[in-house]
Amino acid sequence: MKHTIIKDVFFDLDHTLWDFDKNSELTFETIFNRNHPTIETKEFIEKYVPINQACWKLYQYDKISHDELRYNRLKHSFDALNYAISDEEIESIAQEYIQLLPENNHLFDGTFEVLDYLNQKYKLHIITNGFAEVQFKKLNNSNIGSYFQTITNSEMAGVKKPNPIIFEYALDLAKAKKESSIMIGDCIEADVQGALDAGLDAIFFNESNVPVEQNIKQVNHLLELKKYL
Repeated sequence: MKHTIIKDVFFDLDHTLWDFDKNSELTFETIFNRNHPTIETKEFIEKYVPINQACWKLYQYDKISHDELRYNRLKHSFDALNYAISDEEIESIAQEYIQLLPENNHLFDGTFEVLDYLNQKYKLHIITNGFAEVQFKKLNNSNIGSYFQTITNSEMAGVKKPNPIIFEYALDLAKAKKESSIMIGDCIEADVQGALDAGLDAIFFNESNVPVEQNIKQVNHLLELKKYL
């Protein structure tokens, strides 16, 4: 069923429009080929992905700092591989990763088509927990920044999704109303439940087709958003 009162559409960025996993793997491959050629990138990624997700969840709830996130996700991944590496080398990789990551610009299939479609009917915005400088580079380097009238990140708002304050901040910045706004993102907890708790409607981008409760609006491909919007 299409929404008739929606005027403002808020998107998450990583894992929703910008293909974080693919771009991240390409970035690590570049780094390892240069400086750590004995590391098999695929093996590292198998360890890194769940560790990174766990670290982000801690960061999301302010249980670790930005610096601890950057260090821990690498340290724990190398430990899981039994790969000996110094703290200095980890810091070097962490910095190089942040610099190189926005240079890879793979987007999810249908991103440009759905943004072109939605841009004719709604005001589009971003709400992201990612680091401000990196997120702006991702948006601009992938040529989707111009679609969005406002970009809210957790550094600006002082809190991270699912905290309702970041949604309030984004609504104020966009001059949008809760009742005519909707959030689209890949994380049930941060994007969907966070938005619902803050008074916005929400759609789950369920690209991996994980089981969810029947009352949750979801799409498995971005172009399926046309069913709702």
